[in-house]
Amino acid sequence: MKQSVKLVAGNWKMNGLGASLGEVERLKAELAGQAATCRVALCPPATLVARMAQLCDGGPIEVGGQDCRAEASGAYTGDIAAAMLKDAGAGLVILGHSERRQGYGETSALVLAKAEAALAAGLSPIVCVGETLEEREAGRAVEVVRGQVIQSLPLALAGHAFAVAYEPVWAIGTGLTPTLEQIEEVHRAVRAAMIERLGLGAADQPILYGGSVKPDNARDILAVAEVGGALVGGASLKAADFLEIIRAA
Repeated sequence: MKQSVKLVAGNWKMNGLGASLGEVERLKAELAGQAATCRVALCPPATLVARMAQLCDGGPIEVGGQDCRAEASGAYTGDIAAAMLKDAGAGLVILGHSERRQGYGETSALVLAKAEAALAAGLSPIVCVGETLEEREAGRAVEVVRGQVIQSLPLALAGHAFAVAYEPVWAIGTGLTPTLEQIEEVHRAVRAAMIERLGLGAADQPILYGGSVKPDNARDILAVAEVGGALVGGASLKAADFLEIIRAA
């Protein structure tokens, strides 16, 4: 399949204060001195989106949010709308992360609605899918992930930029990673499901791998067929670590 430029995105999760922007400044300075080999994005907590977007304006780092509400506005105390992220300077948004699916009971139908909202606001969604350890051990990994792709991607995404991130739930924050063969098997299944859902145009949209991506395993993972980038957790919080992963792409 034809591959787009790889995307390496950092998910800061519930980490980061104003002082953490110093790491972004260091990363920005390092990237400014070298030719771009991939797209780079950071998705900080909502409190930092506007400040990070201002800091990164015109530079090599894209900025995204970590979630958005499906509704455009309303009485949803504590939630954030896609248009609010866009207004703050974001260009991307992570949706359906396993920590949302598992911890908040988010269904694929809800993720689809959020992706539609993101698209309407001018954001490019990064839609996350992945199986639990129980589903993996039962031999259902491909079946589960394929279903999540079909059910989470709105038809309106056809012709627009987006990404799918495969994050096996059991590998997130545990230090465990699937074998390279397992990663390839699922990524190929994800690609087939994307094309089935959205047509051949989806062949060019990146499939990211996420789940304990670190400097010491990034190069091998990013070389796997159909791996079009990485969704990086803890290793994206430090410029030095994240830079090694970016260079591995």
